[in-house]
Amino acid sequence: MNQEKRQQIFTRLRQQNPNPATELEYTSPFELLIAVLLSAQATDVSVNKATRKLYPVANTPQAILALGEEGLIPFIQTIGLYRTKAKNTIATCRILIEQHGGQVPRVREALEALPGVGRKTANVVLNTAFGEPTIAVDTHIFRVSNRTGIAPGKNVDIVEANLLKHVPKEFRLDAHHWLILHGRYTCIARNPKCWNCMINDLCEFKEKTPLPDLR
Repeated sequence: MNQEKRQQIFTRLRQQNPNPATELEYTSPFELLIAVLLSAQATDVSVNKATRKLYPVANTPQAILALGEEGLIPFIQTIGLYRTKAKNTIATCRILIEQHGGQVPRVREALEALPGVGRKTANVVLNTAFGEPTIAVDTHIFRVSNRTGIAPGKNVDIVEANLLKHVPKEFRLDAHHWLILHGRYTCIARNPKCWNCMINDLCEFKEKTPLPDLR
């Protein structure tokens, strides 16, 4: 894909959604960090249901640490892998208190040193909480990047590198949100809604789905 097409794609995405945002609910960098940690292999909807109960009770490292694993589990047990996530959340809270004064670090290396926090989670926090022009690559963004031709790659690291290389600078801050929403609602895994896609004519996907027969 040439750069002119990428410019047009992101121009249209911006026109459709000038101020994109994560669908995870949060009011602080810490709440966002925990929500993203809980969202691994889970939907934002399920995480929001859990945090709506958890955060009014405990929404600081100190308060969640005081709950302990067994106290935290009842709030998050509807989310997949909840026992592992409870363990990682408590360990993360302890590290934040002991090493970072109870604050979420703004440095990638420090974020990735937290239990359960990988590169994708760190990218989300850096981008969404701190306004860094990072691009976290999840399954939706990986699919959209490859299908459209915006930034193809065999793994998430290659796709991320290609996105950072090819996404025009003016769009880089919000690219993560535009691509994830496009993959979640239009360029879905099975039977993508190509017939209802605002970038259909720019997309290089060779197996575009036709308008469904409603007769």
